[in-house]
Amino acid sequence: MKVIKKLTKHPKFVYEKEDDILNIYLSEKSIDYAEQTGDMIVHFSKDAEPVYLEILDASIFLKRQAEDLPREIKQKFFSS
Repeated sequence: MKVIKKLTKHPKFVYEKEDDILNIYLSEKSIDYAEQTGDMIVHFSKDAEPVYLEILDASIFLKRQAEDLPREIKQKFFSS
Protein backbone atom coordinates (compact mmCIF):
# COMPACT_ATOMS: atom_id res chain seq x y z
CA MET A 1 0.00 0.00 0.00
CA LYS A 2 1.40 3.37 -1.03
CA VAL A 3 1.16 6.18 1.53
CA ILE A 4 0.76 9.69 0.15
CA LYS A 5 1.92 12.48 2.40
CA LYS A 6 -0.67 15.22 2.76
CA LEU A 7 0.66 18.56 1.58
CA THR A 8 0.19 21.54 3.83
CA LYS A 9 -0.60 25.10 2.78
CA HIS A 10 2.30 26.38 4.86
CA PRO A 11 4.68 28.03 4.67
CA LYS A 12 2.90 30.62 2.62
CA PHE A 13 4.60 33.80 1.41
CA VAL A 14 2.77 37.06 0.67
CA TYR A 15 4.57 40.23 -0.39
CA GLU A 16 2.91 43.61 0.14
CA LYS A 17 4.65 45.79 -2.44
CA GLU A 18 3.15 49.11 -1.34
CA ASP A 19 4.45 48.63 2.23
CA ASP A 20 7.52 46.51 1.32
CA ILE A 21 6.55 43.80 3.81
CA LEU A 22 7.11 40.08 3.33
CA ASN A 23 4.60 37.98 5.28
CA ILE A 24 5.50 34.36 5.98
CA TYR A 25 2.75 32.18 7.39
CA LEU A 26 4.16 29.10 9.11
CA SER A 27 1.01 27.54 10.54
CA GLU A 28 -2.67 28.13 11.15
CA LYS A 29 -2.37 28.19 14.95
CA SER A 30 -3.77 31.17 16.82
CA ILE A 31 -1.40 34.02 17.60
CA ASP A 32 -0.90 34.74 21.29
CA TYR A 33 1.88 37.35 21.25
CA ALA A 34 4.55 38.93 19.04
CA GLU A 35 8.13 40.10 19.45
CA GLN A 36 10.05 42.50 17.22
CA THR A 37 13.76 42.36 16.55
CA GLY A 38 15.01 44.94 14.11
CA ASP A 39 13.00 44.69 10.91
CA MET A 40 11.39 41.35 11.80
CA ILE A 41 8.24 40.71 13.83
CA VAL A 42 7.65 37.13 14.93
CA HIS A 43 4.16 36.14 16.04
CA PHE A 44 3.95 33.15 18.41
CA SER A 45 1.29 30.70 19.57
CA LYS A 46 0.62 30.33 23.28
CA ASP A 47 3.07 27.38 23.14
CA ALA A 48 5.84 29.75 21.96
CA GLU A 49 5.80 28.26 18.45
CA PRO A 50 6.45 30.73 15.59
CA VAL A 51 3.23 31.09 13.59
CA TYR A 52 3.75 34.12 11.37
CA LEU A 53 6.70 36.35 10.40
CA GLU A 54 6.62 39.91 9.12
CA ILE A 55 9.76 41.20 7.45
CA LEU A 56 9.64 44.98 7.26
CA ASP A 57 11.60 46.76 4.50
CA ALA A 58 11.73 43.34 2.86
CA SER A 59 13.56 44.41 -0.31
CA ILE A 60 16.46 45.79 1.75
CA PHE A 61 16.45 42.78 4.08
CA LEU A 62 16.53 40.28 1.20
CA LYS A 63 19.24 42.20 -0.64
CA ARG A 64 21.44 42.13 2.50
CA GLN A 65 20.82 38.40 2.92
CA ALA A 66 21.64 37.71 -0.72
CA GLU A 67 24.97 39.53 -0.33
CA ASP A 68 25.89 37.10 2.46
CA LEU A 69 25.25 33.98 0.37
CA PRO A 70 28.31 31.98 -0.61
CA ARG A 71 29.59 32.71 -4.12
CA GLU A 72 28.82 29.17 -5.35
CA ILE A 73 25.15 29.49 -4.42
CA LYS A 74 24.85 32.91 -6.05
CA GLN A 75 26.32 31.53 -9.27
CA LYS A 76 24.08 28.47 -9.24
CA PHE A 77 20.80 30.28 -8.61
CA PHE A 78 21.23 33.84 -9.83
CA SER A 79 23.41 33.66 -12.92
CA SER A 80 21.76 33.60 -16.32
